[in-house]
Formats: sequence, C-alpha cells, structure tokens
Amino acid sequence: MPADESSAARGAGRSRATAAISRVLIPPLLAGPLPAGPGSLTGLALRSRPATGPRRPPSPRGGGPSRSGGGQPRPRRGAGVRRTYERARRAWDRPLTAYYLILGAGMLITVLGLVMVYSASMIKALELARPGTYFFRKQFLAAVIGAGLMLLASRMPVKLHRALAYPLLMGTVFLMVLVQVPGIGMSVNGNQNWIYLGGPFQLQPSEFGKLALILWGADLLARKQDKRLLAQWKHMLVPLVPVAFMLLGLIMLGGDMGTAIILTAILFGLLWLAGAPTRLFAGVLAFACLIGFLLIKTSPNRMSRLGCIGASEPGPGDSCWQAVHGIYALASGGWFGSGLGASVEKWGQLPEPHTDFIFAITGEELGLAGTLSVLALFAALGYAGIRVAGRTEDPFVRYAAGGVTTWITAQAVINIGAVLGLLPIAGVPLPLFSYGGSALLPTMFAVGLLIAFAREDPAARAALAMRRPGVRWKTMRRRVMKRPSGER
Repeated sequence: MPADESSAARGAGRSRATAAISRVLIPPLLAGPLPAGPGSLTGLALRSRPATGPRRPPSPRGGGPSRSGGGQPRPRRGAGVRRTYERARRAWDRPLTAYYLILGAGMLITVLGLVMVYSASMIKALELARPGTYFFRKQFLAAVIGAGLMLLASRMPVKLHRALAYPLLMGTVFLMVLVQVPGIGMSVNGNQNWIYLGGPFQLQPSEFGKLALILWGADLLARKQDKRLLAQWKHMLVPLVPVAFMLLGLIMLGGDMGTAIILTAILFGLLWLAGAPTRLFAGVLAFACLIGFLLIKTSPNRMSRLGCIGASEPGPGDSCWQAVHGIYALASGGWFGSGLGASVEKWGQLPEPHTDFIFAITGEELGLAGTLSVLALFAALGYAGIRVAGRTEDPFVRYAAGGVTTWITAQAVINIGAVLGLLPIAGVPLPLFSYGGSALLPTMFAVGLLIAFAREDPAARAALAMRRPGVRWKTMRRRVMKRPSGER
C-alpha cells in the first residue's frame, strides 16, 4: 500500500475513535460536531475540565463588598424571637392544651394546698391539744375522696351530668333547710351553715349549692336555647333567678354572706353566657347590689370588715387585727420566703391561718415566688375553662364550663383580695387550696367536669385516640411502609 494511502487510513480511523470517545465521555449538552484533527479531543477536554481552585464569589452590584461577608443572606433581625413565638403559639393552639392545663393546674393547686395546710395548721392543732397532723390528715382524706370524684366526673358522659342536675339541686335544698333545724345545724364563727355528721366531721351544704346551681342552670338554659326561648327575657329569668334567690335566702339565714356573693357571681355568669341584654343584666345587678348594701349596712360586723380595707393598723378594739396581720405575713416573706414551716404569724398572731388566710402563710414561707406561682396556676385554670366554654358547640357544656370557671376564679379573687387588703374579708376559702373538706369535694368534682368537657371536643377526642398504643403502633407502621426503599 502506498505511503499516502496508509496515512489517510490511519487519519480516518483516528477520527472515528475520537467521535466514539466523545459520545461516551462528553455530556449531551456539550456534544456537538467535533472539529477534525488529532488535537481536537485534547482541546475539548481542557475546555470542559472542572475548576479545582476556589471560585471567587460574584461581586454585588456597584462593585462594592458583599454585605453579608460570605455571599449568604443575613438572617432578619428578630427572626429567632418570631420563630419561638410561632412555635409557642402552635403548641398553645393544640387540641389537648385545655385538657392538660385543667388537669395539671388542678392537681398542682391541690398538692401545694396539702403542703401548706400541713405547715399552717400544725400550731393550731397543738393549741387544740391535737396531734400536729390532725388537720392535714382530714384534708388528705378529703383530697383522696375528691380525686375519686374528679376521676368519676371526668369519665361521665355529658348526658349523665345533665341527669344529675335536678337530684343534686333537690338534695342540696333539703340539706340547707336541715341546717336551720335546731339540734341538726351547727354554728361556726357566728354562721349557722353546718351539719354535724359525727366525730370530727361536719358538712357545709351551701358549698354543694354552688355546683347544684351550675348544673341545674346550665341544663335549664340549654333546653330553652334548643327551643329558642332565650330571646324572651321572661324565659331567661324564670325560673333561674327565683331559684337562685331561694338558695341565697337559705344561705343568708345562716349569715354566710361570703358564700352568697359567690352564688351571685355564678348567677351573673350564667346570665352573661346566655346573652342577657345589657338593660336586663344591669337591672339584676343593681337589685343585687341594693340587697347587698342593705345587708352590710344592717350588720355591725360586716361594716367593720368593710372599714378594714387597706388598713395598716389593728384599729380600735383590734377590729382589723386579722387583715393587718395578713399584710404583715406577706411583707415578711420577701422574694423567696422564710422557708417552709418557718412562719411566725401562724403562732397565734394570725387567725384562721389554714383556712381563709392560708395565702398569707404561703407568702410568708414561700415568698413572692410562691404566691405568684399560685396566681399563675389559677390563671391557667381560668384560661382553660374559658377556652373550653368558647370552643364547644354544646350549649350545656358552654354554660356549665363558664359557670365553673366563674365560680373558681371569683372565689379565688375574693379570697386573695381580702388577704391583700383590697377587699373586705368575706370568709370564703381559697378553692382547692384552703383547709375544708366541704369546699374541696364539690370543687374537685367541678374540675372533673371541666376535664370531661375538654375531652368532649372532637379534636381533643381524636388526639387522645392517637395516644392509644395500638393506634399509634399501626400509624407508625403505615409511615414506615410508605417510605422509599433507599430512605433511612
């Protein structure tokens, strides 16, 4: 073969080999018609070689230095706070938030109340020649029974709660009538509102009257709302207001104006939730205030309590002794208190340290931190109750939850306001906190009502169903089976 033909054949074979290599190694976007020649593949490989050195970031507009320094956008100012707020808001709006708040706040207040009852009542028990744990054991027994009632109420359906309304009201009225029968009723601190049960046990029926009015009033208003009768003021007032005034009359026969104030607050709460017109609401409020003014004006004892608001000295005849020493106990507590059990005022200086003025002993022994913790727990319980009442579609649940929330918050405000010297001393205990089984039992049942209502919410019911082990395991299995085979 001549030399020129052999060189031409070698060049053609080289071109075919170059084209085959380019089709395999070069991406389709870069694969175009290759120039002929032995150096074409080498030049293309050099042009398509990736850069091994660090690339210079593109300069911003105007040729100036980058504002972020590294070419990445700087996070906005306050983004972390906003992100934290959004997370807290999402957690606050979860379906079970009210359920956990009611359960947690109610149990924490009760447990802390047991601790403070033991601390505040030791000296009083020794003065009565009793063991130091005398009042604590009675309160602990009431708390155990109350926990059973709370569990029972939280598991009962709404229909059964409505069925208990009339029997509870009739039984409470019967017991409140028995209080006025000589030989059966007992007088404590000048108030004839107790029934002696034998041994160290007594019963105050008026405490159960609060729960009875809430359940009966909620059932009455719910049935009238279903029949669309609440638009007429006669149906809104009758028979709710007459029955409430009957209970108030039985309570005032015993002289217990503090409980009468709480019952009046519950009545106004039910009327407010029922949508009473402003004129009607103002008229009932004015009538109640007029009766209250007459009852206070005609009683020297109540007038003296009204004059102790903001007192800083015991006054003539030590008429403001209890109010002033309550302020002394709070003032000596400081930020973190003198220590659990180290109160000075409970050594005979402060009357009723384990009942009406247990909040003052709490401030003295646990300080401002302890009192603010108690206030925060009551605020959480009140918010959860309002949330349950506002998110339900059942009118009975709305009225009952609103009534229970009004009861607990109003009684807490009146008790704490009296201890702080901002309100007259009404003689009502701090709910779930003060000593007294007659007050603790219906209040814990009412907390169980709120728990049951919080569980009845459809979203909460679905969330609680997801917490069951079987449902959760099946859900996790479905999620795992849906994953791709290469995902870990």
